[in-house]
Amino acid sequence: MDEHFLRVEEHRHDAAGLLYVYPVVSRRAAGLSIGINLNTNRACNWRCVYCQVENLQRGGPPPVDLARLEAELFGFLGNIVAGDYLMRHVPPECRRLADIAFSGEGEPTSAAEFAEAVRCVGDVLERYHLLGTLPVRLITNGSLVHRPKVRAALAVLAEIGGEAWFKVDRADPGGRLRVNHSRAATGRVLANLRLAAGILPTWVQTCWFAWQGRPPDAASREAYLACIRAVADIIKGIHLYGLARPSHQPEAGDLGRLDAAEMLAWGREIEEKTNVKVIVSP
Repeated sequence: MDEHFLRVEEHRHDAAGLLYVYPVVSRRAAGLSIGINLNTNRACNWRCVYCQVENLQRGGPPPVDLARLEAELFGFLGNIVAGDYLMRHVPPECRRLADIAFSGEGEPTSAAEFAEAVRCVGDVLERYHLLGTLPVRLITNGSLVHRPKVRAALAVLAEIGGEAWFKVDRADPGGRLRVNHSRAATGRVLANLRLAAGILPTWVQTCWFAWQGRPPDAASREAYLACIRAVADIIKGIHLYGLARPSHQPEAGDLGRLDAAEMLAWGREIEEKTNVKVIVSP
């Protein structure tokens, strides 16, 4: 394979030599995703043990240069829709433009300019006549949705046909603290999830893996099922995925990838017990 091809295992936010815009081959989006990284200082309000960001710190992002963001996205998107970027850098089986995703090296909604950044994306898509046809996704831990300014930004995202992928890795407080280093109460997680789903189409995203050689126990699984049942009528579905890229957190050695059969079986169990659609990416 061409050494310049992007790989699923890679998640470099400087892959295109840009500050805010980066390409990534995404299993869940099934193609090339154009990432938007607003947290350029590698700061996040959570610290997930599977995070691929090196030197991750707790905190929020610096001010966003909106003009630079728009220029970078316009130029990079042009290389894809009118150039040969996909042919030169993307493996044949993934050679499709899947989406634009606010993700990056921290929680996107923590940026003060998040709503304006969403508008920039909408403006660029309109200039390429892709508004309403190319999905725009927010990959979020959902921890700030209760803030009015964040909800207003989600409304802007909804206006351009966007959707949210809301992180619920574990539903029990102990599991959430261990996996995400978050002390958010389950009630707060559910309340924020309901707020998000009331504004725009919202999926739950769940990273499922072994800890110190053991998969999540029965209590963790039951707590997760109870959480999903509580929002089953308002979410679009669940993206259940396993470990694909190496963690750069201190707990990396404690993490283990579950085999595909186990992941698929858990996905079927979730569907059977909650009546919620599950898309599995082992």
